[in-house]
Amino acid sequence: MPDIFHTFPVSASAARLFQAVSTPADLDQWWTARSLGQPAFGAEYELWFGPEYDWRATVSRCEPDTAFELTITRADGHWLGTRVGFQFEAKGLAAEVRFHHTGWPADTEHYRVSSYCWAMYLRILRRYLERGELIPYEQRLEV
Repeated sequence: MPDIFHTFPVSASAARLFQAVSTPADLDQWWTARSLGQPAFGAEYELWFGPEYDWRATVSRCEPDTAFELTITRADGHWLGTRVGFQFEAKGLAAEVRFHHTGWPADTEHYRVSSYCWAMYLRILRRYLERGELIPYEQRLEV
């Protein structure tokens, strides 16, 4: 199975990073159009990207200020059952982010496009945390 991995620094605390990837108010600023959920092991998240992309996920790892992971339970076929997660390691006033999207069934065109899109979204996450930059959902992959 192919997997997606990205590692990058962010000038933010591990606590702030955890909040940014686990709370709906923050997810909606860099990834989802809208979301609902609580950062607690086993909790369900609603991840809405548009009418055809009303997805669900379950929290499969939740370690405050250290790690957060969602297992996708309702999505298009390629994402179903995959795991999207983050681990953080404090580096002074900054942190290193280790991102993964694992469990892809095959190296398909959708996998390759998603790998590119994740790099774009993670860049937006970094700009959101470091600069407070807010990019409307419809423009996020054009930045």
